[in-house]
Parts: sequence; C-alpha cells; structure tokens
Amino acid sequence: MTTGSRVDDAGANWAGTYRYAARSVVTVTTVEQIASLVAEGGRVRAIGTRHSFNDLADTTGTLIDVSALDFDPRIDEERQHVTVPAGMSYGTLGRFLQERGWALANMGSLPHISIGGACATGTHGSGAGNQNLAAAVCGIDLVAGRGQRISLDETDVRFHGGVVALGALGIATLLTLRIEPTYDVRQDVFINMPWEDLNKLDAIMNSAYSASLFTRWNGVVDQVWLKSRIGESSSSPTPSGSSATPAEGKVMSPADDGHDNTTVQGGIPGPWNERLPHFRFDEIPSNGDEIQSEYFVAREDALAALRALEPIAHDFTPHLLISELRSVAADHLWLSPAYERDSLTIHFTWKNQPDAVRRLLPTIEDALRPFSARPHWAKWFSMDKSEISALYSRLPDFITLADELDPDGQFRNDYLSRIVGLN
Repeated sequence: MTTGSRVDDAGANWAGTYRYAARSVVTVTTVEQIASLVAEGGRVRAIGTRHSFNDLADTTGTLIDVSALDFDPRIDEERQHVTVPAGMSYGTLGRFLQERGWALANMGSLPHISIGGACATGTHGSGAGNQNLAAAVCGIDLVAGRGQRISLDETDVRFHGGVVALGALGIATLLTLRIEPTYDVRQDVFINMPWEDLNKLDAIMNSAYSASLFTRWNGVVDQVWLKSRIGESSSSPTPSGSSATPAEGKVMSPADDGHDNTTVQGGIPGPWNERLPHFRFDEIPSNGDEIQSEYFVAREDALAALRALEPIAHDFTPHLLISELRSVAADHLWLSPAYERDSLTIHFTWKNQPDAVRRLLPTIEDALRPFSARPHWAKWFSMDKSEISALYSRLPDFITLADELDPDGQFRNDYLSRIVGLN
C-alpha cells in the first residue's frame, strides 16, 4: 500500500512566521495511508492549512498532511449532521452546505482554516450565544497510537476530552458536525466608538448574532462589526449603548493590509457562509506577515481585564496591527479555552517582530493573571505547564486519555511537554 507522497522540506505556516522542524511531510489521500504511517512507529503529527502560529503542530518526526483526504461530505438530514474530512476548510464546507440548503451555526473569521485544526485548538467565531467551533462536533474518527482506528461520539465518556485535543490523541480523519437549515446574515459596520462606551460592553456584545470590536488601544474602538441573522430582529442593528457612527461605504480590513478582502458589509443580506467570516474565501486572508496572540477571560471579568491592560498599552501598541474583542459562549470540552465559562477573547495581531512580542507577552499575561486568562492554544503565549494546569480542571483526565490512546507517545512533541505536561 502506498503511504502518500513525501517531501523533505516541511516549510512554514501560512503567515511565514513559523518554520516547521519536522524531517518530512507526507501528503495522504486515504485513512488507510494514515493508519499505515502511524503503525510504522515513530513521532508523527497532523497538519492541515498551517494556521497555527507556534510549534503546536510540529514534530521531530513526520508531519501527515490531511488536507487532501479523499472523502466527500455526507449529510444526514434526519439527524441534521454532516460528516467531513478533517483537512477540509470551513470555506469549502460552507459552499457545500449552502448549495444544499444547510448551514453551520458559527464560523471563524477566516474560512480558510481546516475543520480538524480549528476544532483541535478551540478556535472560535463570535457571538454571546455562540460556542466555539469545536462545540459543533458530535463525532470524531481518529487514527490513534500504533495505527488503531477509533471513533468517539457523545455517548462515549472520553468524547469531551477528544475534540479540543491538540493532536495529542491521534490523527483526526473524519468529524461529524451539527448543521441547521440555511439562513441569511447582514453585516453592519460602525466606526469611532468612544473607549468609555466599553462600560456597556455586555450590551454591545449582545447587539447582534455576532459582534467584533477592533481597536488599536488609542482611546477609541476603531470599528464595530455586527453580523445579524435575517428575521431575528425587525430593526437595523446598532451597537447598544454606543455612540459609534455607521460606516459609509466599504470598510477595509481593520489591520489596513491594503487588500479588499473582507466580506460584504453595508447591511446587504447574504448567505451565512459569506457574512459570518470576516474575510472572503476567494481572497488572501488577513495581513499575512503577522504573529497572533489571544486570551480568554470570563465575560463577567471582561471590563476589568480590559482596564488592567490600559496602563501597559503604550508598551505594546508600537508592535500591534490590531486587537479584536469577541464573545464566546461556554462549552463542556475539557481543553476548550471557553470551558464552563462564557468568555471574552482579547486578540492581538502583532507585526512580525518576534523579539518584541516575546518580551511583551509576560507583561500582558501578568496583567491578565487575576482573571485566569486562558491563551489560545495555537497562538503565541509565554505560560508554561504549571500555569496552564491551574486553568484546566480536567487536564489530569486529558493526560490519562492521551496515555490510553497514544501509549508510545507517537503524537507528542516539545509543545505538549512544555505546555501540557505530556512527556
């Protein structure tokens, strides 16, 4: 049996700001090929659209590229589920579902990311009532250690530890997601919201199905993006309690990257998959040459956490492209950054200045420590396993599960040792 095509240069992540140290990358098209590669022994990890900004997906052995898995999505209309290959992008799945009258409840800002990678890292969209993307998963197929094929669903006691799993349990091959009938969304943009309006942060975040606030920490929220499901409200959306001004015409990316790559604005209704993301699937996403960090704090602590960052903003703004504030609803996935608490995410898109970012992160984390801020697993942070372990009550259970499904440590790497304590 062929085990896929192999290249010796593992290359870099999509932004070009992390270069993989793996010996080689093997592109596979079948689950059988994955199982064969894992059964050979040695260190392996999965890779998809390469949207991680740190060494989470890396290995000293072989990266298995799952982006070309040959599997057509299957819709179960009665159960309202879709089963998809883990390497498929959300943009591709969105088009597939929309053409057939179906939808996901949520999307991330970039439709270019892989479904498996986003779910494994607790990546999210926005919305006070919207959970992270992994919360839509109701089944997952894995190639675990020694090539063993395993299926987990919501009836399995291991399920809530197996979705946001950081690739530590095996290579995800298929995921089954909840879907719903298709719907339309309008996107309205407001500019120049006074910083003091953040005193009404909860009301603003509840103003639409999805809300995003963009700021450079210069005394103003530069842009407020509200995404509203058509039919949920009879009036035009506005950021509640804010004096922000409606934008005139198309507003470009908040990071000023010079590309007209954002999704349609101006309150024009359109399909969910073309409005919920910030960036168009047919364009280059985001700034590109960047580093990202993000921290989740409890919604009840959101305003205090922002106030704690204000005194140090002058230190980090020279290195910042943009910050984004979003809401994520609580879930029950053991390693989800929104585990058991409604959250505000404080996101930083940094200029590609790694030394400066490394110096800044401990200061930012010190300011957020009173709020038990949980970092996004796939973005830059400086916390170690002692700090991380205090943030996740089910981490010991996760380590036990990883030992069960990966007895030889094939999927472990420096990241999992340094951050999670999997050696």
